[in-house]
Formats: sequence, structure tokens, C-alpha cells
Amino acid sequence: MARTNAQRRATRALTTLGSITVAALALSACSGGGDSGSTDGEGQTLTLWHYEGADSAMAKAWNAAIPIFEEQTGATVKVEEKSFEQIQKTASQVLDTDAAPDLMEFNKGNATAGFLASTGLISDIGDAVAEYGWDAKLAPSLQTTAKYTSDGVMGGDTWYGVPNYGEFVGVYYNLDAFAAAGLEVPTTYDEFVAVLDAFVAKGITPLAEAGAEYPLGQLWYQLALTEADRSWVDDYQLYKNPVDWSGTEVEYASETLKDYVDKGYIAKDVSSVKAEDAGVSFINGTSPIFVSGSWWYGRFASEAGFDWTLSAFPGSKLSLGSSGNLWVVPERSQNKDLAYQFIDITMSPEIQAIIGNNGGVPVAADTADITDAKSKELIDTFNGILDEDGLSFYPDWPAPGFYDVLVQELQGLVTGSQDAATTNANLGEKYDEGTADFR
Repeated sequence: MARTNAQRRATRALTTLGSITVAALALSACSGGGDSGSTDGEGQTLTLWHYEGADSAMAKAWNAAIPIFEEQTGATVKVEEKSFEQIQKTASQVLDTDAAPDLMEFNKGNATAGFLASTGLISDIGDAVAEYGWDAKLAPSLQTTAKYTSDGVMGGDTWYGVPNYGEFVGVYYNLDAFAAAGLEVPTTYDEFVAVLDAFVAKGITPLAEAGAEYPLGQLWYQLALTEADRSWVDDYQLYKNPVDWSGTEVEYASETLKDYVDKGYIAKDVSSVKAEDAGVSFINGTSPIFVSGSWWYGRFASEAGFDWTLSAFPGSKLSLGSSGNLWVVPERSQNKDLAYQFIDITMSPEIQAIIGNNGGVPVAADTADITDAKSKELIDTFNGILDEDGLSFYPDWPAPGFYDVLVQELQGLVTGSQDAATTNANLGEKYDEGTADFR
């Protein structure tokens, strides 16, 4: 008997779920559970799993939500902190037992939340989304990672999770270095290139970058996005149509990235540099520009000894980014309605403000509640991307293992061991292999 796409995906995902690479850090419905239809949780316990560090914006916010929830419901919250790896490796086994939690943080994407959705391990929470109005609080590009098809492909019609924070990739600028060089922060791509040239002329390598891991692949994808539209993103990420790996978007990205190295915008040894080293080179002032994620924001705020700012990539309406991780409700949760009530509290202005004032990117905050100037700048940038429907996810998402493929192929490109056309052909071959079961 021929296997369905979901069955083929399940077989593959079981072997890859525990090794998925994450470049960054990130609950509701009215159907069946132990307390279905009840708002009185007296004497009941909501078991919650998450893997956020105690000092993270999300953990601070969720910890603040617990006493509110307990007062409103009469129930008790039992938090079981797990590592990311623990949840990734054991979820598919534990969620099919009575040991399943009532509510769980889980990574968004086809091979993670999508896999759990396709195998029936997490609940369809569409009724709760409608009841609590969470759909009205989430921009379309945020909803994409929360909704899946029956085969587990994101962007479907069924809600399987709810995010309450977001993330994106932008451009960090060292304002002190710009002032010393007599330069202004660019607002167009031509101005961006002119700034890169100006720093090179002063003997400064302008872009902090890493090719041994992320974010070189993120820069490559951002360059493609400058030539792309939403339909190309849908093809690349959601398998709407085949991706043309010799088309304008990919060709421009690979050729321009190689030019960046050849022109001295990026260090010649970038292929051996790791993300931590790139971030530190921005923190210590070695390189004045860093294209990477909002997850660096809090660290730069505490460690960078200079004035800096973050903007969306100039000249592009599309930016890398997505919702944060999802609240998902296991199908075997004994307290689904309590789980939905907890999710709703984490979506409230009070809890969203805690995320925002601690360096996170809330999805439904009232910006008037954000008191920290730097945090408000971060959130305003994110909201501007949402207003453009600009979140375009990440280049490695379409297929398990594609992150490693990107790293390897782009290393070949920037070291000169292969040209742009060969790089694109190799990427296309691996992409087609990795997405065959999704299409």
C-alpha cells in the first residue's frame, strides 16, 4: 500500500526530530479534556513544559502569568522545565502516554510542530482561537507558523498552536562608529552599499559575519528577499510551486554574497567564523554592522559599550523572521480548557508588556506599555515588518537538514571553491530531495 505524505514525513521526522538546528531561540480551544467546558479549576493541576531560561523575557512573563492564572481558576500550575533537546527528542514518545503535559512550548515549523500535528499528538485548537479571539491579535505571517495541513505543512487551515512572541532578522548599526566615520544609517539599499564601501576605504571590514554556521545563510536569504515577493516566499517555504534555482532571486543572492567577500565587506576567512565570534566582533567594535536576529538584542543592550540601533534590512519589504515558539496542547492533555485559559493570559496586555520590557518581541502588546526606549525601538521595527506582511521565515526551514546544506554550499561559494551557478544547482538538488515528501 502506498504511504501518504504524512506517513512518509513521520518516518523521516522520527529520525531527524532530535537533530534539528535552531538559529535562534520560542494554547487554546474548547474540545475535550479532563475539565472540558469548565472554568472552575479548583483542586486541578495544569502541567506545563517549557525550555526558556529563567532570565529570558518569556520565562519572566510566563512566571508572572502563573499567579494570575491560579487566582482566576483556582488551579495550580506545575512547571516542568525541560531542555530544548529533551523536548525535541522525547515529545513524540511522551505525548502518546498519560505522562503528556497539559500545555507545552514547542518549536514552530514543518519538521517539529507540523510533525506532531500530522501524527495527531497535538490538538486542533481552532475553536479556542475563535472563542478567545487570538486570530485577531496575530498578523497573517505569524499565523502561518501556527496553522498546518493534515500532512503537517505550515500555512494550512487548522490551528495547532499559538505564539505569544516573535523574532526577526535586521541590521544592527554601531552609531558611534558611524559618527566617527561621518556616515549616516542607510535607509535604502544603495545607501547601504555606499556605507559598506566607505568603511572598506577606511580599512574597516564593515560586516560582522560567520560562515561556519549562521548567520551567513540568513544574509544570503535576505539578499534573495530583496529581489523576491510573497509568492516566491510561498513557493520556497510552503511548496506552492517549484522554486527556480536559476532564477533572479537565488542568482542575485549568491552572486552578491560572493561580491561582498571579494569587495572586502566580509572578512576573507568568514567560512571558519562562528556566530558567537561574529556577535562578539560587533560587541567589541571591530565590525560596525551586523545582520542577524532580534535574539541578540538583549545581549547587545547589556554588553555593547557604544550607542547602537537596529533597523529592518534597507530596501526590502521582506525580512527573515517568524513567530516565536508555540504553545501547543497535547491531544492527551487532561486539562485542555485550563491550558487555553493560561494561553489567553499570556496574550494579555499585562503579560505581553513584560515580554517587551525585558528584551523580547511581543506579538500583541500595547506599545504604550513599553517603557524601555531600546525595547520600544525593537518592537516598533518588528511591527513595521508585520505591517508590510514582511515576515518570510528562515532559509533552512523547508527541509530537515537543509541548514547544514546551506552552511556547506555557502562555504564553497565564499572560499571560491565553487561558483554561484554550481552553488545554486547544489542547493536546488538538496532542496528538491529534502522537500519531496512535502510536495
